[in-house]
Amino acid sequence: MGIPEAKDFISVEEYIEGEQFSEVRHEYIGGQVYAMSGGSEAHNLLAGNLYAALREHFRGRPCKVFMADMKLRLNIAEDDIFYYPDVLVSCDPTDDAKYYKSKPVALVEVLSPSTERLDRREKFLSYQRLPSLEEYVLVDQEQMHVTLFRKVNDWKPEHFTEGSDRLILASLTFGLSLSAIYEDVLGA
Repeated sequence: MGIPEAKDFISVEEYIEGEQFSEVRHEYIGGQVYAMSGGSEAHNLLAGNLYAALREHFRGRPCKVFMADMKLRLNIAEDDIFYYPDVLVSCDPTDDAKYYKSKPVALVEVLSPSTERLDRREKFLSYQRLPSLEEYVLVDQEQMHVTLFRKVNDWKPEHFTEGSDRLILASLTFGLSLSAIYEDVLGA
């Protein structure tokens, strides 16, 4: 059992149930499902490095950190949308659905050639509509380059490259050096 591959409309309930048994993850946009491609070694290491550092930072605190398999639910123009961010941080105790979160404080996407346009445009525009979201991070896996968007700066990009001090996520009182983010990737 899993997500039906037909192009027919499926309900949110069918999607959530099907994802529990599917071997392939799917994003859901307004009743349609889209299979996700697998990630590279670099993609996995980058997301894992950020997840591990954030998880350690929040150990024993109320914020929860999720990686890759936790869905993010949005509702835009009365359409339900589910994405799988690479890293999601939620600090709201009412954000307690078992299979998805809807009130993240910070989201991280690791860019790949096949997803970069989607992450920079469609997802970025969608994510900005989340009242809880304070920071959105894009991590390039081809070069040491991180882009940070903050709500308090009207979502203007801040760039961090090799030689930059640290990526600081003010909403989480969290900082991490680029060398730690890129550990075991790109010779870092």
